[in-house]
Amino acid sequence: MTARFSFDLIATDGMARTGVMHTPRGDIRTPAFMPVGTAATVKAMMPESVAATGADILLGNTYHLMLRPTAERIAKLGGLHRFMNWDKPILTDSGGFQVMSLADLRKLTEAGVTFKSHIDGSKHMLSPERSMEIQRLLGSDIVMCFDECPALPADRDRIAESMRLSMRWAQRSRDAFGDRPGHALFGIQQGGLEQDFREESAKALIDVGFDGYAVGGLAVGEGQGAMFGCLDFATDMLPRDKPRYLMGVGKPDDIVGAVKRGIDMMDCVLPSRSGRTGQGFTRHGVVNIKNARHADDPRPLDEACTCPACRNYSRAYLHHVFRAQEMISGMLLTWHNLHYFQQIMGEMRAAIAEGGFAAWESDFHATRAQGDIDPI
Repeated sequence: MTARFSFDLIATDGMARTGVMHTPRGDIRTPAFMPVGTAATVKAMMPESVAATGADILLGNTYHLMLRPTAERIAKLGGLHRFMNWDKPILTDSGGFQVMSLADLRKLTEAGVTFKSHIDGSKHMLSPERSMEIQRLLGSDIVMCFDECPALPADRDRIAESMRLSMRWAQRSRDAFGDRPGHALFGIQQGGLEQDFREESAKALIDVGFDGYAVGGLAVGEGQGAMFGCLDFATDMLPRDKPRYLMGVGKPDDIVGAVKRGIDMMDCVLPSRSGRTGQGFTRHGVVNIKNARHADDPRPLDEACTCPACRNYSRAYLHHVFRAQEMISGMLLTWHNLHYFQQIMGEMRAAIAEGGFAAWESDFHATRAQGDIDPI
């Protein structure tokens, strides 16, 4: 890989933006939604099926992959792209969030975090340097710097301490990443909901210099109103000519609200996780296919949708296979959900390019407010 990562901002409409990230493994159209392939797979989906939904990039998880099957094993087998049969770009997170939320008996120091695996209790250490090494072994196209993400709510002293530690780790991540043509390193803004801390964090990251910038520490229980309130000031603190990534978001209306506030990239497990638990996202809101009202319904989840679940199967069938605990239930609903999320992204890209984002957003909310179609 010799070509450099780059970003072209094509059009803006208010704060909303559309553009293209260029990587040696392909272009990523923004706004972009990244399906989550936690353990080198998007659950219930084949890689070619994920690509068919319109996804330009996937997210892989450093914490899970370092524990099983290990980054070293994946590297020996040709890297994450070959290992999981995905030839488009991959972004890997740093592992920091999962250490804080999943690992047992963790100990945080300036050096990094020591913890016991939630899988088998084995002891591990993650630091900025080790996170960069793991992500290099995986071969991801976009690498995230190592940070700490405190749970909200938290007091200002705790938020400040955590943010400043993350900024020191950001510099160490940058140093350890080095110069890797064809690969990008993103910094992560922290600071909770505090405007002054977000400003301090953004300035520190810009001083270090990154290929892109993430807004971290949101979608951790603070609620949509608080998240949007933070994005109203946090996003514009980041460089205009670099991609902006909101981590761990979210529901369709979260995504639309984030794009409205200048976000270019998002990821979330929601489309696949909800698909496996019998929920389908449609233009009219969420459909719970487990409900008895669907048992005799010959109509598709959404008659305007072109995904395989809607083209070829009825609500009655989807209800039946979910109740029967057949694997095809999760497969079809996940495909539908990912297709719908990518459809939203495509419509937003077009609306922004045409200067019609406000009208599109109004129609999006009005259609959802109508609710699901009436039962038969």
